[in-house]
Amino acid sequence: MFPYKTQMTHQLLPADHRARLDYCQRVINLNLEEDDFPSKLVMSDEAHFHLSGHVNKQNTRFWGTDNPRIIQETPLHPLKVTVWCGICVDRVIGPYFFEDAGGNAITVTGERYRTMLREFLIPSLDELGLEHIWFQQDGATAHTARDTMDLVRDAFPSRVISRFGDLPWPARSPDLTSPDFFLWGFLKSRVYVNKPQTLAALKENIRQEITNISQEVLRQVMQNVINRAQMCINSGGHHLKDIIFKS
Repeated sequence: MFPYKTQMTHQLLPADHRARLDYCQRVINLNLEEDDFPSKLVMSDEAHFHLSGHVNKQNTRFWGTDNPRIIQETPLHPLKVTVWCGICVDRVIGPYFFEDAGGNAITVTGERYRTMLREFLIPSLDELGLEHIWFQQDGATAHTARDTMDLVRDAFPSRVISRFGDLPWPARSPDLTSPDFFLWGFLKSRVYVNKPQTLAALKENIRQEITNISQEVLRQVMQNVINRAQMCINSGGHHLKDIIFKS
């Protein structure tokens, strides 16, 4: 487990528990069946880093080591960067910033997400051998558009973890994916320490702190994916304890 909290707007729906249990049991089985399964897994996501100190994505907010029940931050302005990262056992792939020519954050559409996959992620993974990699993404619309899924299936045949994927990703499950349960909280606790005043400074902090993450920590993080799957099974499919809800 890691000391970061994830605050969600929506509780699990009744059908979510079964979907989470099915997913987690499959992860446990893959870990038994495949040699060093965590080394073949890439987990990915996007998050918004606001210059004000907020880190969030749709319906979800990420906290560092602060206590979110005590500290209430109010955004002062809408300036933000939208960053995508992938995590595997020996590196963080990224950051990749979704931005226009002027460096302003832009919406992650299906077309822009596919551009990132083609021009950034897939070339980054070619040296590892794509045929061995399991690729995870959540169910965001840009991720699961038909053209996007065609591209992802072509790059990672029979090894896609996603809504509509070979291994269905359960909705409302940030506690099961390493960018959400580790990376965004880790970065939030560090990239605002020197109080960056510009988006360029914030982006540089994000790059630097990602570089500072050791392979030892990444290995622990990806092993924790397996541990969390077992904890989820033990809990009957409920959220793990680092998930809190907006009151």
